[in-house]
Amino acid sequence: MLMMAETKEELSIDASNLHTSNSSGNASSQPNNPLSRKLNKILGTRLDNDKEMLEALKSLSVFFTENSLRTRRNLRGDIERRSLSINEEFVRIFKEVKEELESVHEDVQAMSSCCEEMTNRLKAAKEQTQDLIVKTNKLQGENQRLEVRAQVAQAFLSKFQLSATEMATLRSTRDGPITEDFFRALNRVKNIHEDVKVLLRTNQQTAGLEIMEQMAVLQETAYEQLYRWAQNDCRGLTQETCDIPPVLSQAMESLQDRPVLYKYTLDEFGTARRSAVVRGFIDALTRGGPGGTPRPIEMHSHDPMRYVGDMLAWLHQATASEKEHLEALLKQVTVQGVEENMQEVVGHITEGVCRPLKVRIEQVIIAEPGAVLLYKLSNLLKFYHHTISGIMGTSVSSLLMTSDEMHMLSKKMFFNSLSLHASRLMDKVELPPPDLGPTASLTQTLSLLREVLASHDSSVLPLDARQADFAQVLSCILDPLLQLCTVSASNLGTADMATYMVNSLYMMKTTLALFEFTDKRLEMLEFQIEAHLDTLINEQASFVLTRTGLSHIYSCVLQHTAEQGPLANLPGMDSTSLKIAMVQFDRYLASPDTLVMPQLNFLLSAAIKEQIFKQSTELVCRAYGEVYKGVTNPTNAYKDAESVLHRTPQQALLFARGEERTAHTEKKKICFSFPCEWRSPLAGPGKQTIDHFIATYRFTCSEIYIQSFHYIHGGFFVHHHRGLI
Repeated sequence: MLMMAETKEELSIDASNLHTSNSSGNASSQPNNPLSRKLNKILGTRLDNDKEMLEALKSLSVFFTENSLRTRRNLRGDIERRSLSINEEFVRIFKEVKEELESVHEDVQAMSSCCEEMTNRLKAAKEQTQDLIVKTNKLQGENQRLEVRAQVAQAFLSKFQLSATEMATLRSTRDGPITEDFFRALNRVKNIHEDVKVLLRTNQQTAGLEIMEQMAVLQETAYEQLYRWAQNDCRGLTQETCDIPPVLSQAMESLQDRPVLYKYTLDEFGTARRSAVVRGFIDALTRGGPGGTPRPIEMHSHDPMRYVGDMLAWLHQATASEKEHLEALLKQVTVQGVEENMQEVVGHITEGVCRPLKVRIEQVIIAEPGAVLLYKLSNLLKFYHHTISGIMGTSVSSLLMTSDEMHMLSKKMFFNSLSLHASRLMDKVELPPPDLGPTASLTQTLSLLREVLASHDSSVLPLDARQADFAQVLSCILDPLLQLCTVSASNLGTADMATYMVNSLYMMKTTLALFEFTDKRLEMLEFQIEAHLDTLINEQASFVLTRTGLSHIYSCVLQHTAEQGPLANLPGMDSTSLKIAMVQFDRYLASPDTLVMPQLNFLLSAAIKEQIFKQSTELVCRAYGEVYKGVTNPTNAYKDAESVLHRTPQQALLFARGEERTAHTEKKKICFSFPCEWRSPLAGPGKQTIDHFIATYRFTCSEIYIQSFHYIHGGFFVHHHRGLI
C-alpha cells in the first residue's frame, strides 16, 4: 500500500508537471485530453471499495519489491513475463494430469474388460450350476428348519430336564453338606414334575410319562439324601444351647412334602434335645451354672419354696427355649398342624425331666413342711402348670401331668394337714378364758388361716384359679372353728356363752375381712353374730329391769288379767313400790352406763357394745312403756299415776339416749338455804329437801352452790355447781 501511495504520488507529480508544461505551452487548457482524463480517473479512484484492485495490488506487491522509475517503466513487461511463466507452469501441470487420466482410463478399460469376462464366465457357471443352487437353497431352508427344531428341543430340555450342574449337585451330596444349590435343584425337580403334567393332556403322553417317572425317581433320591443329612444334623444338636442353621430350616420346609420323613426328622430332633435338657437339668441341680453361678439348686433343698421354685423356673425357661428352637426349625413349614407338631415335640423333649422332678417334689411334700408351706407349694405348682401350659398348649404332656399331679398331692396334703389340725382341736376342747375372749387354739388357728389367705392373695395365679379352691379352704378351717366354739361354750351361762361366741365370731370376721372372696362367709358370720347379739340385748335389758325394780312390775303388767282386779291391788304394785322403782329407774336414765352386765365389758368390739347399749335401752324403754300404759289405765286404780310416773315413754327414751340431758332450755332459778326447802316450778306447791334432790340425782357434796337449773320437760339438771365429787 505504501508503494501504491508512492506511485500515486509520483503520478500526481508527473501529471502536475505535465499540466504545467502544457499550460505554459498552450495558454488555453485542453480538458478533453485522454491522458489527462485517464490520470484524473486513476487519481479519483477509491481503492478502499475496489476489492479486485486491492487483490491485484497485493499480488503485485509480491514481486514488485523495488519502487523506482526503472521498475515502474518495466512493470508492464514484468507482469506479462510473469503471466507467461504462470501459464507455462499451468500447462506443464495439466500435462501431467492428462497423462495420469490417460493411465487411469487404460486401467478402467482393463477392468471393464475383466468384469465383462467375469460376467460371461458367471453366466456360464450359473447355467452350469443351476441344479446345485436349487439344492443349496433347499438345504439352507432345511437348515433353518433344523435350527428351529433344535431351539425347540433345547427349550424343551431346559424346561423338562435338569442341567448337568443340577444333576451333579443332586448326586454329589450323598456324603457332603447340603447347600443352597441342592434346594434349588430339588425345587427344579418338583417344578418339572408338576409342569410335565401339561404333556399328558397333549399327544406327547409317552414323553410326559417318562419325564414324570424320571423326576419322581430323582425326587425320592433327593428326599432320602436330605432326610439322612437332616437326621445327622439333628443328632448333633445336643448342647444345652443350640443355634438352628437356616439350611436345616430349609430342609424341614422341603421334607414337609414327605410326612413320614418329616415326622422322623422331628423325632430325631426331639430325642437329641431331650437328652440335652435332661443333662442340663441334672447339671443345674448338682453343678450349677458356669463357674458356679448360679449355685446348684440342690444347695437350697432346706428351703422348700425356693427349692421347688428354682426347679420349676428352670424348667419353664427350658420349655420356652425349646419352643423357640422348634419355631426356628419349623418357621418355613406351612403344612397344616405344625403347631400341634411343636407341642408334641416339646412334650417329648421335657418328658425326660419328669422323673427327677417328681422324686424331689414328692420328698418335699412328704416331709410335711406345714400347712401354710404346703398351700404355697400348691399355688406355686398350679402357677407354673398354668404358665407352662401356655407354652406347650393343650396337648397331653408328661411335664404338665407331673406338675398337675404334684399340685394335687400338695393340695391333698394341705387339706389333710388342716383336717388333722381340726381333729386335734376337737380332741381337746379348750374352755373359754375368764375374760370370755377367744381361746389360744382359736387365735392360733385364725393366725394359720390368716397366713394361708395372705399367701393365697399374694399368689400370681389367675383370678378364677385362685377363687376355685378358696371356699374349700374356708370350709376346712372355719367350720371346725365354729364347732369348736359351740362345744367350748356349751357349759356357760346364756350371757357368758353369747359374749364368748360374739368375741370368737368377731375375731373370725375381722380376720376374713382383709381378704377377697370372703363375702359369703362374712355374711354368714354376721348372721351368727346378730343372733348372739339378740341374746345379749335381751340379757342386758333383763339385767336393767331387774336392777331398777321394774322386772317384777313389768311381769305383773304383762300377766295381768281383768279377773285379777285392778293392778294397784296386786302385791308389790302399789304406788309406793312404783315410786321406789321409779327412783332407781331415774338413776338409770340419768346414767345408763352404770347398769351394765359384767359380760359386756369383755366384748372386743366397741361398736358391738354400743349397739347392745342402744338396743337394750330401747327394750327397757319399751318395757317402761308397757308399765306406763298399765299404770295410767284408769281401770287399774292408780290415783296419782302422773306423780308416780312423771315421764312418758318417749321422754324416757330420749333421756336415756342423752338427748334431753344435753338439750339447752330456759333457766329456772331456785333459792334455798342449807338445810332448806325448795319449790318445784312444775310440780306445783310442795316441799322437798335438798338432801332428797342430791340423793335422787346421786350428788354427794360437801359444799354446793347451785346457781341455776336447766328445765327440761319437767326435770331439773344442775347447770353450774362446785364441789361435786
